[in-house]
Amino acid sequence: MAALDSARPGLLASLNGKYHRAALAVFAVVVVAHWAEHLVQAFQIYVLGWKTPDARGVLGIPFPKLISSEWLHYGYAIVMLIALFALRKGFAGRSRQWWNLALGLQFWHHIEHLLLLVQAQTGWRLGGGTAPSSIIQLFIPRVELHLFYNTIVTIPMIIAMIVHRKASAVERELTGCTCSPESRRELATAAS
Repeated sequence: MAALDSARPGLLASLNGKYHRAALAVFAVVVVAHWAEHLVQAFQIYVLGWKTPDARGVLGIPFPKLISSEWLHYGYAIVMLIALFALRKGFAGRSRQWWNLALGLQFWHHIEHLLLLVQAQTGWRLGGGTAPSSIIQLFIPRVELHLFYNTIVTIPMIIAMIVHRKASAVERELTGCTCSPESRRELATAAS
């Protein structure tokens, strides 16, 4: 166990240092792909006129059971929360503020998915409904709510990444991150 604990700080330090740019790129692709699924689902409902149960995004068409699983949705919510937390130390200044906003919003989104998962597993229903419901879903339909949640988490995350790429020398020094073009030029100059 001690070996595993000593490996974690090195991994996190690497993910927030020399591999921060790659980790952010992979994470961004996953987040944007998930957001796109919600956009496609909304398109299927509002443009194509599909009924909500038939509008399952791109992956839900070939894998309807997978997409209807609360485990999948909760799993994604917790993985995203962990990634937002794990990659947080690579940010400083204004970019950290934007990243923290995304993290806080995702924490709430995760709570809503945990509530849905508990209901799916136990049969208990919030508000006495026939299907699992999150707190805000008592007022806003699920499709629109989760498109909204993913949007309000993704936007500050993207802003954080853009601001982060323009990090000042002080911020780069604080984080040790090499995401900014200036950092990569400095590394290239030092290597030659």
